[in-house]
Amino acid sequence: MKHFEIIVIGGGIQGAGCAQAAAAAGYSVLLLEQERWGFGTSSRSSKLIHGGLRYLETFQFGLVRKSLAERKILRRIASTLVHPLPFFIPVYKSSRHQGWKVFAALSLYRLFAGADELANFRHLPQSEWHTLSGLNREGLKHVFQYWDTQTDDRLLTRAVAGSAAGLGATTREHARFIKATAENRSCTVTYSEKGAEHQATCRVLINAGGPWVAEVQTHISGAPPPPKIDLVKGSHIVLADKLHDGIFYLESPVDRRPMFIMPWQGNTLVGTTEKIFTGDPAAVSASDVEILYLLKAVAHYFPDFKCEVLESFAGLRVLTGWESSFSDRPRDTLIQYDDRGAPRIISLYGGKLTTYRATAESIIKKVAPTLGKREHPQDTSEIYLTCG
Repeated sequence: MKHFEIIVIGGGIQGAGCAQAAAAAGYSVLLLEQERWGFGTSSRSSKLIHGGLRYLETFQFGLVRKSLAERKILRRIASTLVHPLPFFIPVYKSSRHQGWKVFAALSLYRLFAGADELANFRHLPQSEWHTLSGLNREGLKHVFQYWDTQTDDRLLTRAVAGSAAGLGATTREHARFIKATAENRSCTVTYSEKGAEHQATCRVLINAGGPWVAEVQTHISGAPPPPKIDLVKGSHIVLADKLHDGIFYLESPVDRRPMFIMPWQGNTLVGTTEKIFTGDPAAVSASDVEILYLLKAVAHYFPDFKCEVLESFAGLRVLTGWESSFSDRPRDTLIQYDDRGAPRIISLYGGKLTTYRATAESIIKKVAPTLGKREHPQDTSEIYLTCG
């Protein structure tokens, strides 16, 4: 039986980030993933590293500041994986937010971004509207353009897991967590790999199971009960051919919820939806109703674009809170500790792709009372990521 100081369950972006931060801090780490790196939500997102412009509406200012700071860091340390793109916000007579509100939000977004070359935005003059790939102009009053970034979420997750391994972490794909027992100052973790059961012990266990987090929690003896959560499905479609080189930030003509139409690997990605999901997270997929919902939006805003669906996919967000509207729910990670003073069991609920690194760093700082500090820790904001 091998002993590690930290065992991380879940090889999505949050778990990979925790393993990387732990290894960089000098701890011995085992990272377990039941399938492949980024198998779940971390390969089924909207592919954006962004500050969260829409979170300003729900006064999540701290999350926006943190996200914008992380966007700047990731552009530097993962320049081959994180690419800036122009975003366009059309404002119509029927839009939920009129021009002055969009201008105010972008001004605050720019302020929070600080000294960042992506901070600026502009009001697109009518003389340039013809460059927007046939955007529907009926009732169009304004078009604003700002900047955010896009990534390949699966490749980014693989890069972070690879960085963790390069820093000394033991990483295992196709290693399914079975159970864990916490006793005294140690946790014994049982997992299956290559048809056989294995055990390892640790001082700190991190549950980063993504949409499986609550289920994993029920199989950890001594863990606190999971909080109330909802699994919310976000579906996307990929359409043949590229509509535009930039990303359109739009309101669905059906229910006015925000959505994106963006370039993706030579084609066009459209998303996303929000719908409560129950069942096996591994079986999540886009329904015919959701696909039609997304197609209606494309046909409404770009009536001349031929909509040929190449594929569809869906991911699951873990949302906490009790607000009736999904858009009002907090989007930052809820981190649950069995003991805040000297934690042994830590669970991550929700979170954003953009802020995975900051979340991981905050967690690893919390385990110092349990494990002690190591000399000469490395800073993950200075560790470069590549997809090679």
